[in-house]
Amino acid sequence: MTDVHSPAVRSFNMSRIKGKNTKPEMLVRKYLFSKGFRYRLHVSNLPGKPDIVLPKYKTVIFINGCFWHGHEGCKYFVVPKTRTNEWMEKINKNTINDKRNFESLILDGWRPIIVWECELHPKNIEATLLKLLKYFYE
Repeated sequence: MTDVHSPAVRSFNMSRIKGKNTKPEMLVRKYLFSKGFRYRLHVSNLPGKPDIVLPKYKTVIFINGCFWHGHEGCKYFVVPKTRTNEWMEKINKNTINDKRNFESLILDGWRPIIVWECELHPKNIEATLLKLLKYFYE
């Protein structure tokens, strides 16, 4: 099956996908800030360059897109019908890197947390953010 978009249109669409300061990330950041938490962003010397780093709690938070990180069992992770092998290779590489970074962080004494994009949809967001707070008050 061929792509429904021309290479130029596909390239334009892909160039608009952000890696930082995404809407899900901004939701979590604003919530944590409103609860008095202070954090650093995208710390490059930590494995995986976490989206949010809370040094006081030795905790890092990754806000993962369901598609890009292969969220199993999620309705938002749909295997593309075009260039399937290339996409799955990329997604599998992301999940391998995620696991390696997670393990490195744990070995370095950090507590990594993953918040999935689907957990921040309107029907789930309140429960997700409350669950996130519980990590800090355990």
